Amino acid sequence: MKSVMIVFNQANTERVEYMLDVLGIRGFTFFEQVQGCGSKTGDPRRGTHTWPEMNSCVITVVPDEKEDALLEAVRKLDMRNEEVGVRAFSWTIEKTV
Repeated sequence: MKSVMIVFNQANTERVEYMLDVLGIRGFTFFEQVQGCGSKTGDPRRGTHTWPEMNSCVITVVPDEKEDALLEAVRKLDMRNEEVGVRAFSWTIEKTV
C-alpha cells in the first residue's frame, strides 16, 4: 500500500475531490487551512493580508496499483494551471491497524 499526500491551493478543492472520485479512491483525510510555501517558485499561502491564499491537504492510502494513476492525475492538474500549484508525495505503508 502507498500513502499519498496531496497539497493544493484551495482553488483546486473541487478538482481534487473529483479526481479522487473518478479514480475510485474513497478513503481519505482532508485538512483545510494548511499554510506553507512551495519549494521552487510557489508563493506563500498564509491566510494573511500580504499572502491571503490558503492551501488544503488530502492524505489517502491506496493499493500500489493506484499510485501511478493518482500521481499522474495530480501532475496533469498541476500542468493545467501551474501558478495555482499542487504537489503530491507518496511513501510506502508497512502496516495498518
